Amino acid sequence: MSERRFKLGLVGARGYVGAELVKLLVTHPMISLDFVSSREWAGMPLCAQWPWYPHSKRFVALDAEAVASSDAQIIVLAMPNGAAKDYVAAIERLAPDKLIVDLSADYRFDDDWFYGLPEHTRDRYAGQRRISNPGCYATAMQLLLAPLADVLHGPAQCFGVSGYSGAGTSPSDKNNPAKLHDNLIPYSLVGHIHEREVSRHTHAVQFMPHVAAHFRGLTITANMTLADAMDRDAVQARYREAYAGEPLIALQDEAPWVSTVAGRHGAHLGGFTADASGERWVGVCVLDNLLKGAATQALQNIHLALGIDELTGIPHD
Repeated sequence: MSERRFKLGLVGARGYVGAELVKLLVTHPMISLDFVSSREWAGMPLCAQWPWYPHSKRFVALDAEAVASSDAQIIVLAMPNGAAKDYVAAIERLAPDKLIVDLSADYRFDDDWFYGLPEHTRDRYAGQRRISNPGCYATAMQLLLAPLADVLHGPAQCFGVSGYSGAGTSPSDKNNPAKLHDNLIPYSLVGHIHEREVSRHTHAVQFMPHVAAHFRGLTITANMTLADAMDRDAVQARYREAYAGEPLIALQDEAPWVSTVAGRHGAHLGGFTADASGERWVGVCVLDNLLKGAATQALQNIHLALGIDELTGIPHD
């Protein structure tokens, strides 16, 4: 492992994911936080918003050119969809060697960017300095579908339920605890961007997302039709082979519960069940949408690009 230390700049701090990434960097042995840019919080100490942050660093407000000119070798863009373009353009012009990891959906459909789902795409990494982080739901769906993708027939139907942190911090019905109490809210039932993302990168899906009253963590239940019948041993062997040596992926017999992954850095898959024909299989994946669905995965991708151990600084069993 290289002994070099790296500096990281974070653009966009009001969302939950940025805070989770900063938490991971507080004790990281090789990456330090250079700056956190936020127009709304500029000048404020990080610890005023994040009481767990142990240092005196303050939020700054950097425009795209200032970010490109910073000392940070790594830039993480944690902004809403559609906001990354100016920062990417400035970095391309002024500091093209900087590593960019974009957490939005802006570049997930761009062949010039590396799509960073480590367990399934790390072997395709060839030194790209532009990495698009997968969506949280899309990560769970692809972890479920990829081991069977070559034998699936037709689109897989994926029923998703996320905690309301997945709806972001801008007030809406989807992150209003009062409206979510004793409730489940369906939304974007056709054409959700994660439906298009998974269909592009792994296999066609029909995705039905919902938001529930818990804060963090998501569940995907996937209904998968195989071209030919397979027995349980054959299906389980595919998942064991796909995730052998993957410490962040846990396989289990029972359908996993979202409460078991809240605050954890990996994903749990299980509950694989077939109908009598052996052609229809249903499986479940749960993960923390803010961690393996975002910040943890971003750090995995950063490590891959830096050539250091992928799980450096990431707690895992």
